Amino acid sequence: MKRIALLGMPNTGKSTLFNRISGASARVGNWPGITVDLMSAKILIGGHIAALIDLPGIYDLHGFSEDEQVVRHFLANNALDLVIVLLNSAQIDRQLSLVLQLKKLNIPMLLALNMADEAKQSGITIDADNLAQALQMPVLQMSAKYGDGLPKALQVAASIIQQNIAASQPAVISQLLQADHQIEQEMARLIDQHVQIPTTLANSTTDKIDKLLLHKWLGLPLFFLAMFVLFQFIFTIGKPLQDGLAWLLQLLRSSALEPLLASSPHWLSGLMLDGVYNGVATVAAFVPIIVLFFLVMSMVEDSGYLSRAAFLMDTLMAKMGLDGRGFVMMLMGFGCNVPALMGTRIMRSRPMRLLTMLVIPLSLCSARLQVFIFMITALFTAQQAPLVLFALYVMSFLTMFLTAVLFQGQYKNAEPFILELPPYRFPTLRQIVLRGWLEVKHFLVRASKFIVIGVIMVWALTNFPSNVAPASIGTFAGQIGALFAPILDPLGINNQLAIALIFGFVAKEIVIGALAVIYGLQGDALMAQMATQIDWVQAMSFMLFALIYTPCLSTIATLKSESKSSAFMWLSIAWSLGLAWLVSFVFYQGARWLGF
Repeated sequence: MKRIALLGMPNTGKSTLFNRISGASARVGNWPGITVDLMSAKILIGGHIAALIDLPGIYDLHGFSEDEQVVRHFLANNALDLVIVLLNSAQIDRQLSLVLQLKKLNIPMLLALNMADEAKQSGITIDADNLAQALQMPVLQMSAKYGDGLPKALQVAASIIQQNIAASQPAVISQLLQADHQIEQEMARLIDQHVQIPTTLANSTTDKIDKLLLHKWLGLPLFFLAMFVLFQFIFTIGKPLQDGLAWLLQLLRSSALEPLLASSPHWLSGLMLDGVYNGVATVAAFVPIIVLFFLVMSMVEDSGYLSRAAFLMDTLMAKMGLDGRGFVMMLMGFGCNVPALMGTRIMRSRPMRLLTMLVIPLSLCSARLQVFIFMITALFTAQQAPLVLFALYVMSFLTMFLTAVLFQGQYKNAEPFILELPPYRFPTLRQIVLRGWLEVKHFLVRASKFIVIGVIMVWALTNFPSNVAPASIGTFAGQIGALFAPILDPLGINNQLAIALIFGFVAKEIVIGALAVIYGLQGDALMAQMATQIDWVQAMSFMLFALIYTPCLSTIATLKSESKSSAFMWLSIAWSLGLAWLVSFVFYQGARWLGF
C-alpha cells in the first residue's frame, strides 16, 4: 500500500485538506497546534490504495516540542511515496524555509500553496510555475476550505506516485543540522524572484475587527459577553428541539416498546424499558442542544477568535504560571478533555505542560454539559437557564485559575509565549455540518459502550435484592448511597444523586441515564420528579460537584499516558475530588445559612 503524508506548519489547513480528501474525522480548528496525533485514512488515488497521514504541524525540523519530535520520528522511520507540503500562501515568505528543509531529505514532494484566496485578497502574487522550476517540484495553488484546485492536486499526486515505483527510504534527519544558513539565503532568493508581496498587506477587515476585540479594556468583557450570547442562543433554539425529540421518544415507548414487551417477564420489561430505554432516551433527548452547541462553537473556533482570546488572556495566565496556549487548551477542553490534554504536546516546557494538564480536567466538557442542561431545565426557568449555565462556565474558569495559582510554584516555567493570530475566517457549511455529525457519532459510540452498560448496572443495583422495593434503601444502590451519606449529606446530595455521581466516574453521560433508571422515569416526567425531590440549592451544589470532581476514565487514562506519571494522575484525581467537595460544601452551607 502506498503512503502519503500531509505536512506543514501549524494552521495551514492540513486537517481541512485531510477531511476533504478522505471524509475522515480529523479535527479542524483555526489555531496552531490542533493536530497532535497521526490521523490516517485509506484513499484511492491513481489506481492505488494509499494511506493518507495527517502529521502534526511543525515550524521546522529542529523543533523540540513533542509534536515536532513526532514528525521527525515519523520521517526517520517510515518510507514514503509522497509528501504533500501545505503552506499558507499569505505567509509564504515565512513558511518556505520548511519546504527547503524537507527538499534536502530527497522525498517525492508536492507543494500545495493553500489559502490562495486569502493571498489574493492581501495582494500577494505567486508565480507558481517558475517557483516549481526553481524548486524542482510541482507547485500548485489551492483552497482546501472550498476545494478549489483539489482535483488537479490529486491528479499531480497520482502522477508522482506512478513515476516513483519504489517508496523513498526513511529520511536521515541528522543531515539537515548544518544547512540553516544556506536555507535562509535560498529562501530569500526564491521569494524575491517568484513572489510579489505588497509593502502593506490588504487585510483591513481583520485589523478593524481586532481594534475592537483586542482592545485593552473591552477585549475580555466582549469575549465573555459573546459566550453568554451564545448560551442564550443555544437554549432559545435548542429547547424546542429537545422537547420535540423527548416527545418522540416517549411516543416510541408507549406505542411500540411497551406493547412489544407486554407479555415478557417482569424483570425483562423492567430492564429494557425502565433500565436501558429510559436511560439512553433521557440522554438522547439532549443531543439536539449538544449538536447545536458544537455547531456554534465550530464557527467560533474556525473564525480565529479563540486565538485572540488566548492573546487577551496571556498576561493574566502568565501570573498563574501558564500562557495563552494553555487558555486555548482550556477552551478545547470544553469540547472534550482528551484532545485538549493531547494538545499540550505543542509546549516544549514539561513543567508548563504538566500544569496545563492539571487544569484542563476542570473544563466544562460536553459530557458535563448534558448533565447541567438536564438539571437546569428541571429546576430553573427558561430565563434563569442561560445565567445558571454561564455561572457554571465562569466557575470552571475560576477553579482552573485557582489550581494554576496554587501549583505554579511546583511547576515553574520560563518558556516564551509565541502565538500566530490568523485572519478572521468563516467556516463553510460543510465544515459546520461535519462537526455536528462527528458529535452525534461520538455520542452514538459512547452510547453503545459506556451508557448502555452503565444504565444496566444502575438498574441491577436499584432492583436487587428483589425482595425489597426498587430504588429503596434496602437495594444495593441504597446501601452504597448510605455508605457515602456522611460525606455527601453536608453538600445536599442525596442517595440517588450519589449513585449517579459514582457512575459518572466512568463517563459523565451516564449520570442522566442513571437518574432515569433510579426514578423509573424519562423526559418531562423525570424532570418533574426531580423538581419535587430537590430544590435549586441542592441542584446547584450537585452541579458544582459534578463540574469539578474526578474526570471520566478516558481523561484519566490520557492524563497518565501524556504525563507518563502515575503519581501525577493520582494528584489530579485527589485534587479534583477535594476541590469539588470544598466548593460544594461552601456553596450549600452558605446558601442554607443565608436562608435559601
